[in-house]
Amino acid sequence: MPAALAAPTFSGVDMNFQVGAYYFPNYHVDPRNEARYGKGWTEWELVKAARPRFPDHRQPRVPMWGYVDEADPAVMEMKINAASDHGIDYWIFDWYWYDDGPFLERCLERGYFGAANNRRVKFCCMWANHNWVEIFPAHRGKTHELLYPGSVTRSTFQRIVDHVVRRYFTHAAHFSIAGRPYFSIYDVKQLITSCGGLDATRRALDTFREATRKAGFPGLHLNAVMWGAAYRDRQGKQVDHATVVRRLGFDSVTSYVWIHHVPLPQLRTDYGAVQEKYFAYWEQARRIYDVPYYPNVSVGWDPSPRTDVADTYGNYGYPFTNTVSGNTPARFRQALEATRKRLIAHGGPRILNINSWNEWTEGSYLEPDATYRMGYLDAVRAVFGTK
Repeated sequence: MPAALAAPTFSGVDMNFQVGAYYFPNYHVDPRNEARYGKGWTEWELVKAARPRFPDHRQPRVPMWGYVDEADPAVMEMKINAASDHGIDYWIFDWYWYDDGPFLERCLERGYFGAANNRRVKFCCMWANHNWVEIFPAHRGKTHELLYPGSVTRSTFQRIVDHVVRRYFTHAAHFSIAGRPYFSIYDVKQLITSCGGLDATRRALDTFREATRKAGFPGLHLNAVMWGAAYRDRQGKQVDHATVVRRLGFDSVTSYVWIHHVPLPQLRTDYGAVQEKYFAYWEQARRIYDVPYYPNVSVGWDPSPRTDVADTYGNYGYPFTNTVSGNTPARFRQALEATRKRLIAHGGPRILNINSWNEWTEGSYLEPDATYRMGYLDAVRAVFGTK
């Protein structure tokens, strides 16, 4: 870590912090996956098949808990206890709903909701409204087949609103900010395209806000995951991220992962260098947005398990990308400490999101593995304490 970003070790615990972690729910059996890949298939199959693809490449990653079924309430109870005991306040579930209905919902609906201790770790959703393409595994030089388009109709959006408000917001364990249920949108540009422009999108989001108020809440906390190129309207005019956030009335902005804002120049790019550039982006985000920006702390990056092990690996386009190296639990802890220090100095909301609880096939996870055991979770507990 560069000296300018170093932070002291904290002996006390400030309980005003809210620490979230993204949860990617593809480690249970889903009917769509079974129909395509065979009975019992989950993304654990890619984790098992991973192999070293270049010198000093740490693959495969072996889960310390085994290849567990996250739709099993007993498994989820174990995960919830581990998360809460190590300082995680809430999970942000990557949540999928397409025009033909939901996808990967059994983790939340069966596993989390069935867990007797789910109030120990709150939950909320990030609508992952991106195109779902065939990368299980991906083959170099082959166009990824589009399986489920992220763009949805206005009627589908209304079904999503009705389901989320009725089923999720009313759950006792739902995460809220100032009493307003938190809901995040991953691909804001995709949403705008679905709705047919900024004004139509604002009207759609206003129906979401109104439905939330009618359900008895003081309002909706709508969060935007802002990344990628600026939006272009139908006339081809570029509309910057800050303007999009303002016109759509989002309440906060965040990021999903560091590499959305930081290029990786080398096959093995140093973790500290990526952190330094992300922190520069964070400062920029604080200046350009009119609403709070909740920072991200990424554990790492290595999507090679999503590529065919027979292909030469390199920076050829996702999931063939450069990777992050040197992301030990000790350096991850330094990143958490530096983030904590900056949040205190900024004086705004003390909210941060971690990528990720379990992105095993992208090399960014808090769950214990055979190499570092509970190291990453211990780092969270050391900085933010238990809950």
